[in-house]
Amino acid sequence: MTHIAVIDVGKTNAKLVLVDASTLSEIAVVTRPNTVRPGPPWPHFDLEGHWEFFLHHLSGFHVSWGVDAISVTTHGAAAVLLDQTGQLAAPMLDYEHKGPNDLAAAYDALRPDFAMTGSPRLANGLNLGAQLHWMFAVDPDLRDRTAHVLTYPQYWGYLLTGKMTCDVTSLGCHTDLWMPESGRFSPLVDRLGLAGKVAIPRHPDDVLGHLLPDVAAQTGLCNDTPVSVGIHDSNASLYPYLVGRQAPFAVVSTGTWVVCMAVGGASVTPDPTRDVLVNVNALGDPVPSARFMGGREYDLVRQGASEPKAQDRAAVLAGRAMILPSVVPESGPYQGRTMRWTSAPESACQNDVALAFYLALMTRTCFELTGARGPMIVEGPLARNTAYLAMLAAISPDGVETATSATGTSAGAALLAVGSGAEQVTQVVQVPSDADTLRAYAQQWATRV
Repeated sequence: MTHIAVIDVGKTNAKLVLVDASTLSEIAVVTRPNTVRPGPPWPHFDLEGHWEFFLHHLSGFHVSWGVDAISVTTHGAAAVLLDQTGQLAAPMLDYEHKGPNDLAAAYDALRPDFAMTGSPRLANGLNLGAQLHWMFAVDPDLRDRTAHVLTYPQYWGYLLTGKMTCDVTSLGCHTDLWMPESGRFSPLVDRLGLAGKVAIPRHPDDVLGHLLPDVAAQTGLCNDTPVSVGIHDSNASLYPYLVGRQAPFAVVSTGTWVVCMAVGGASVTPDPTRDVLVNVNALGDPVPSARFMGGREYDLVRQGASEPKAQDRAAVLAGRAMILPSVVPESGPYQGRTMRWTSAPESACQNDVALAFYLALMTRTCFELTGARGPMIVEGPLARNTAYLAMLAAISPDGVETATSATGTSAGAALLAVGSGAEQVTQVVQVPSDADTLRAYAQQWATRV
């Protein structure tokens, strides 16, 4: 197997990535915005537009390089409802929609305890169970129209192969629908009237099936092109290390969300009030995790149009310009707090340095909340942010590494199709020369927080 096409749908962008099987490096990447449509009946994603985009570029990838297999990874807190004919029973709700908050008390009376699901109570539709509960309430016929519930990666697999399933990582992503310790559905599935409707889960590296004839005809791919079951995106970032590295370590998946996942760390009691949860990895095992909406916070605060210079970093450290949490107060380890500056930065570049420090300090907080030990491996966009990595390296005694691939989620998803033999290459982040000053800044931030 040489080339794997990866459908990679994040909260912000939908991508199709062609990955080299021997190196897990990206050969080609095409992107379209994951725009939320306003409705009716509720804010939802452009699934049809994504599908046309994927088919078009699968054809192009195959003409230019050849496609030997397809894998899928998507953001969590998402499922697609299908009717008896296999068509959409309703548009796929955007999990940031505030509608489910209107029925929070009724939903709280239904959902299982955190001790059972490892799933904290989250705002809006971030608990998939809350989405389903709200949609069934505002569209009373929807429950009866719904014949099948597929977690999001497997919706794309269904369009490709006609086969229906869920995967354990997506069910284990704060849905309230899964029990990580016992590896089975929670009582909420029955309470929502979905017994027998949620597709049976499989492991992400299973082969879901092969291309439908019409998909093969539209793309030019071979009919026997295998399609993997697929995986939740943060777990895609974790997967290469899970199968290729000795514990303990932690993987930090960065994108719209920054998610810290601890493997082989100290035993901790997760604190759901601080957005600490139990994810489920690709092997079906529980993984203590903590997260915050770091990519969204970056977009909200960033001002610079150019790379900050050494003097910008020095000025921020000297002036102690700090962001105190939280930029997005609905999630993360400091929920309910309002962002504030200790002192205003003097330029856009200084603003961006202080922002990078804030994101690093929030990341380190998540690392500690999960009981993580060993090196911290950073995947995704923040793995290319110099100031972020400098702060992390200064305050992380066990070291920081970065993935050399540009899109860690795509590499991990491709590995599902490759099996053994390929490794995710990392680079060690050197401790910076101003580490003592960075540590002093971090200590003051912690005291102020």
